[in-house]
Amino acid sequence: MRIQRALARAGVASRRHSEVLIAAGRVLVNGSVVTIGQSVDPTRDEIRVDGKVLKAPGATEWIVLHKPQGVMTTKSDPNHRRTVFDLVKKVPGLTYVGRLDYMTEGVLLLTTDGKAAHALTHPSGGVEREYVAVVRGDAANAVRAARAGVELPDGPVRAADVSSRSLGGGLNELTLTIAEGRKREVRRLCEALGLEVERLVRTRYGPVLLGSLASGKSRAPTPEELRELTRLAAPMTVQAKERQGTPSRRRGPT
Repeated sequence: MRIQRALARAGVASRRHSEVLIAAGRVLVNGSVVTIGQSVDPTRDEIRVDGKVLKAPGATEWIVLHKPQGVMTTKSDPNHRRTVFDLVKKVPGLTYVGRLDYMTEGVLLLTTDGKAAHALTHPSGGVEREYVAVVRGDAANAVRAARAGVELPDGPVRAADVSSRSLGGGLNELTLTIAEGRKREVRRLCEALGLEVERLVRTRYGPVLLGSLASGKSRAPTPEELRELTRLAAPMTVQAKERQGTPSRRRGPT
């Protein structure tokens, strides 16, 4: 992996700040000063930062979190609002898979496997996300339009599956599945369909279901979920290795 990613995964610094450390000559690999982008193997190479030896990384961590409303999906917030990292155990190198906006709740994956996180988030991976929205407006017409496809400023959106049911009192429950994760895509889609969103919950990310997990609580993925996440991430991981000119090998979490 790249040296800056190795430092970030070990919890030394963010990737950006790791580049600053590297550029300043404060990072050595096997006794030699490294350059930004240099490949290293943290399990074999001796990496030192300011003379201190970096510990070899442990096993890959995965966390399934039920993100509540009013929590930021970010490492830190300048306005000192709670973030998803305040709700889970402290793990060096942990990153999220697919951002949820401030008021959207539901299933959020976190992992120390940066390549898998990128693969599972990238639109070309086609990983399905299922949402349930409580909305006001003509839901029946919105379902028909969503099935046909809706043009947004950043491109068309066609739901892989969409349905609705009345909740009474002018409210409807809209369930839809999309296979990409553009910024605020579901909220923008609902707005384009003339719907006012009262509540938005992501109930599934790929093979991982929210289920009965309480708001603000987390769990480990099941073995079946982990196998399927690994399978979904593998093609993108292989493509990335091929672009870098390195041998392609499918492998599970390390």
